[in-house]
Amino acid sequence: MPLESVGAALAAAMLSAVATAQTADYSVYSSPWKTPWAYQGERGPEHWGSLDADYAQCNSGQAQSPIDIGNAQPADLPPLRFAYRRLPVGYVINNGATIRVNYHDAPGAGSHLSIGARRYHLVQFHFHHPSEETIGGRRYDMVLHLIHQSAQGEEVSVAVLLTAGKANPVIARLWEHMPRSEGQLAVPGLELNPAALLPQDLSYYTYSGSQTAPPCHEQVTWLVLKEPVQISAAQIAAFAALFPNDARPLQPLNGRSVRASR
Repeated sequence: MPLESVGAALAAAMLSAVATAQTADYSVYSSPWKTPWAYQGERGPEHWGSLDADYAQCNSGQAQSPIDIGNAQPADLPPLRFAYRRLPVGYVINNGATIRVNYHDAPGAGSHLSIGARRYHLVQFHFHHPSEETIGGRRYDMVLHLIHQSAQGEEVSVAVLLTAGKANPVIARLWEHMPRSEGQLAVPGLELNPAALLPQDLSYYTYSGSQTAPPCHEQVTWLVLKEPVQISAAQIAAFAALFPNDARPLQPLNGRSVRASR
């Protein structure tokens, strides 16, 4: 059997298992996070700024994300200290644009990221296929975005590039409960530690950007980890079967600098 056929068969088997698990054990509810925008067509990225007044920066902003990371300047940057915990997931969300997990703990509790003396609480994570960021023009199979906020509302987003290789156990458990249509799937008893989604080497690129989806608000600090994390070809194919392309096009740098930890 050709390799692409094997991948398709594995993806179909994974999605069938998801459907069976949902039918047998859980309930899918209408999602309040359903997106009024899309990645193609009349609601695609080139039209985001005109869909809603709050989305204006998607088209008018000068510090938008994602970007191609090239010619990064080496700098003495503070190390990233992730203090992620095994926590209940609650719901797995399909908002029509990605698979997302929200965390509702109060700032300062639960999983967090520390940079120097500042602490940023993990509020949600989600995925894109293919990667939104590129490194020197190279696009990866997928990317994981881990979104953090400080008690003062400052947003720090961590990008973990994902590439085909060995299966990731956290992805495996999460994909078992991946809703095949828009909605949120209750997953009582499911606990995950996002630390297993991080690479061993935490060196990174950083720049000032924006949210990569509406409302595209700026003043987001981006940390793009240099070392990719492996997930299996079947795990990539299972996500791609639902989201063939949920990556925003690259945005102009507009004079911004990109720094790289040494």
